[in-house]
Amino acid sequence: MPIKNYGVLKGKAVKTMLGSNEKPHFQVLIVDENRIEYRIAINTKSQDYPSEVLYFVGENFRSEEITKLPDLEFGFTPIQNNHPDIGLDYIRGHLLDRSQMIPLPTDEDGPNNDLNDKFQYYFKQAIDTNAIVYAFGQRWGPEQNQPDQYFGFTPGNGIHDIHMNQGNEGHWKKDNGIWQDGGILLHFEQENRWVAIFLAFQSQSWCTDDNGNAMPSAEHVK
Repeated sequence: MPIKNYGVLKGKAVKTMLGSNEKPHFQVLIVDENRIEYRIAINTKSQDYPSEVLYFVGENFRSEEITKLPDLEFGFTPIQNNHPDIGLDYIRGHLLDRSQMIPLPTDEDGPNNDLNDKFQYYFKQAIDTNAIVYAFGQRWGPEQNQPDQYFGFTPGNGIHDIHMNQGNEGHWKKDNGIWQDGGILLHFEQENRWVAIFLAFQSQSWCTDDNGNAMPSAEHVK
């Protein structure tokens, strides 16, 4: 069964919060043009072994998948019925070469060597230049009368599952689907430059059927 409420959130980043091994998500406060606030929760650790998340960044990303994004309204846009002109699919959309993905820990001593460092670097640029953020994943909320647990706005709502959402097995198999992968695209309008951030778990398969399930002979990400 595909994930529910898949779509893309368009807005501006205003604040971030580092992930930790206890709470392994990098948190970003996003605001749209109507001043509606959202939180995007980006995984920095897998619950399955191996725990390090696979990471890829495209500094000058070019893809047919981004051509319609500037026409979207700010806020959350649902993506239904395997919509390949807007939705992301790491495999069918040929968005990246999986061999370019590298496993990174949540937090590590030293500069620029973990996911917190990577996310903080790009989101600081986005905040400083007022770049547009497109976050693909599953929406939660609005949670009426319940403030966000990290940034305190009400009602709490946002985006999670900002990673590949197919090729799962076991407990996470229920989330499998095609054209519903998560990811982040940053549009630096002054430069007309796009930065893409894609994430996957090492336990996921990159050979999936039309339902996003791992094929019997599928290889796993190494």
